Amino acid sequence: MLSGLFIKGLILGISIAAPVGPIGVLCIQRTLTQGRVVGIVSGLGAACADLLYGLIAGLGLTMVSQFIISQQSWIQLIGGVFLFYLGLKILTSKAIPINGTPQKSSLSSAFFTTFLQTLTNPMTILSFAGIFTGLGIVNTHTIATSSITLIVGIFCGSAAWWIFLTFTVSIMSKRMNQKHMVMINVISGIIIGLFGVVSLIRLMIG
Repeated sequence: MLSGLFIKGLILGISIAAPVGPIGVLCIQRTLTQGRVVGIVSGLGAACADLLYGLIAGLGLTMVSQFIISQQSWIQLIGGVFLFYLGLKILTSKAIPINGTPQKSSLSSAFFTTFLQTLTNPMTILSFAGIFTGLGIVNTHTIATSSITLIVGIFCGSAAWWIFLTFTVSIMSKRMNQKHMVMINVISGIIIGLFGVVSLIRLMIG
């Protein structure tokens, strides 16, 4: 049973991570302009945020999840502003590919920006709650073991997707020149900034 849950978790992790959103665009941009390692670390930041939300939902930490959901307007506001800022920063940054080993500061920044950005989507907690309910592992005597197995599978699936995406994009980067890098920064910055604007508009009209 646990191995089956882990496999389901892998599939769910890939399906959660695969849709193209601001985090996906950011990972692609960083892989092309800063290298494969920075891209992978960025993806792992998002996967770790999913892991944290999955643990909160799966282990029945009701008070924590209810607090996060009750504050979702503020969290969405912070996330939208941060996305807009991030898009503007990328749009105005110099597109200089980094060769060699990335600095530790670059890696920590890459990790925490995607980690925090993923955390600003409190609806993720509801998605995980729905997954656990749908798989029938809520309110059973094996809830902790089953939930953790599923959550670990989701994390591994999400991480595997980001690694696959980063390696694929890094192969493409070998054909890129400086003009391509400038274009990537402009397009990525605009897309990420628009995600932020749309998030803020939804908050105002919602």
